Amino acid sequence: MNQRRWQNFKANRRGYWSLWIFLVLFVMALGAEFIANDKPILASYKGEMLYPVFVDYPEEKFGGFLARTDYRDPFIQEEINANGWMIWPPIRYSYQTANSYIPHSAPTAPFWMMDAETRCSAYPLGAEDPNCTLGNMNWLGTDDQARDVTARLIYGFRISVLFGLILTAASAVIGVASGAVQGYFGGWVDLIMQRFIEIWASIPVLYILLIIAAILPPGFWVLLGIMLLFSWVAFVGVVRAEFLRARNFEYVNAARALGVSNRTIMFRHLLPNAMVATLTFLPFILSGSITTLTSLDFLGFGLPPGSPSLGELIAQGKRNLQAPWLGITAFFVISIMLSLLIFIGEATRDAFDPRKTFR
Repeated sequence: MNQRRWQNFKANRRGYWSLWIFLVLFVMALGAEFIANDKPILASYKGEMLYPVFVDYPEEKFGGFLARTDYRDPFIQEEINANGWMIWPPIRYSYQTANSYIPHSAPTAPFWMMDAETRCSAYPLGAEDPNCTLGNMNWLGTDDQARDVTARLIYGFRISVLFGLILTAASAVIGVASGAVQGYFGGWVDLIMQRFIEIWASIPVLYILLIIAAILPPGFWVLLGIMLLFSWVAFVGVVRAEFLRARNFEYVNAARALGVSNRTIMFRHLLPNAMVATLTFLPFILSGSITTLTSLDFLGFGLPPGSPSLGELIAQGKRNLQAPWLGITAFFVISIMLSLLIFIGEATRDAFDPRKTFR
């Protein structure tokens, strides 16, 4: 059966390739520190191997006096290059690194929209400056605080996907458990819980999220907990229906007659059938979680200020209409990410559809 499902999934070519593209993008985003960072990945100084991407070395190690080393400082770069070498990531900016060498006030356009003389004019030596390299260029421009847009997109993509995955997994656990209890026991248990869920689901979620987020201090886990209060309801209906349908089947009655506990029947015999519908819903719930986080960040009630966020980048595009690359970049990233998840969800639906037969 699993082989048939995998073949049905692969038969949906759009969803199959979307899965691989999304996995590649997600794995790259997980290693964002090795792609976009204002610290070298590896360095050698006076015969000693250093790992700046993992360890914060004090500046006094390189002849300075500050507690934290700024590896983009020309003095530090000359000192390390004179006594060793450094391996930089492709993009020499982190999500919070401000580019002090910009030709005019932020936001600035992508480097490919400028000529060499313009994009290097802010460096002390102009186009001849050793820092005027491709790694120091802002591939997609800077935002209104002179931070690199490409770096913030990579880190923002990682936060959005991780937030959606954690929220979807936690919602699935609570929703599946609630739907299983309702559907298996029925009667007053199902009646009381169903009335509670109907009242809970009728609450305007976005307004409640805005009110609670305005009261509590912003944070990743605070926002996750607030959204978890409402997101688990989406899984209850399908799981409850599967348990109501299968709780009186012959193999369930036989298990009860043999003295098998209710917990074992629920999670070993009935849950695998209910997981088919649950797995089909997962990509769509994940895309909805990411959309909600983006909306809250756009409204200013999401992640803490300064966090890399796709919604915050859209808000910057709204505030800076003279910099269209901000809004356009965020729009394309969110559109591509959500489209990939929807295509994966469609392929998953085909894989678990018993009416689909692979030929």
